[in-house]
Amino acid sequence: MAMSVTDRIQSFLASGSFAVVGASVDRSKYGNKVLRCYQQHGKEVYPINARASEVEGLKAYPSLAALPVKVQAISVITPPAVTEQVVRDAAAAGVTHIWMQPGAESDAAIATAESLGMSVIAGGPCLLVVMGYHE
Repeated sequence: MAMSVTDRIQSFLASGSFAVVGASVDRSKYGNKVLRCYQQHGKEVYPINARASEVEGLKAYPSLAALPVKVQAISVITPPAVTEQVVRDAAAAGVTHIWMQPGAESDAAIATAESLGMSVIAGGPCLLVVMGYHE
């Protein structure tokens, strides 16, 4: 039986450390708010940003492959065409849970992630709403 979205979200949030692909230094952008949401909840989180050395006081990494630790779960805030590549990179890095923020998902990215055996959250709730985020 397929897991419900609620089950997938609980499983995602229970998976330890996280990475935010598309983490932004711009505090008005979702790529920044999602990172801060993890921080507000005391989660271990790694920003992935190829152009910044640091985001919100955390060392940023250019790619999932560059991370010093293995993360099981990632939030993706990238344009849909980029998300498709992120899915492949994530699978190669051993990621098992992927949460595509509204606007980041594409049918191809979702299909690829599912075919690679990942638990996918897409087309649904925003992490900021589920976890509870405050400016």
